[in-house]
Amino acid sequence: MAKQKKHNLKWIKETLNLKDDHHWQATPGYKIFVADRGAVRFEVPQDWIFEPDTKSFKFLDGEPPDDNCRLEVSFNRLPPADWTLFPLAKVLREVVERDEREILSKGEIVTVKRQTARIVWTEFKFLDSQENREAYSRICIGLGSGIQCLITFDYWVDDADRLIPVWDVVMRSLTLGLYIGDPTKGTALPD
Repeated sequence: MAKQKKHNLKWIKETLNLKDDHHWQATPGYKIFVADRGAVRFEVPQDWIFEPDTKSFKFLDGEPPDDNCRLEVSFNRLPPADWTLFPLAKVLREVVERDEREILSKGEIVTVKRQTARIVWTEFKFLDSQENREAYSRICIGLGSGIQCLITFDYWVDDADRLIPVWDVVMRSLTLGLYIGDPTKGTALPD
């Protein structure tokens, strides 16, 4: 298991051996990404490249410039409050409206309600001005257990059949605010 630590604005990768009785289980061909001991967790393809940034985490399907997609996640801890009425769909629409790329078409907003989280996402098609090529962008906002996350996924239209299933796994496995006590075992901290 690889773990990232922030040290003076640099990330240091630390490899831990999982215990024989660990509870981690990912979809075949995927690995589990855990940020901040469980603030955000989801599965990504096992062979994708991980690139930590100062405010986000990126996953690429190949070494740049030979990559064809980028999945990026950032998150915030929220102050204690009742966030149940926060207008996620409205905020997501505003995010799409402020996007500066040449948007060709927009999809509907999909709402997912989990026991401890609310998730909204949408997709739009845009023209990549550098490549003069059509691409998709999927944007997700998740809110739950005192965590707000933003996930974006950009990929070429030609790769949609290959990459939409990746998005489906990310959305299905997205978990917010379930903190892990022992990363070598994968057990959650008690409430």
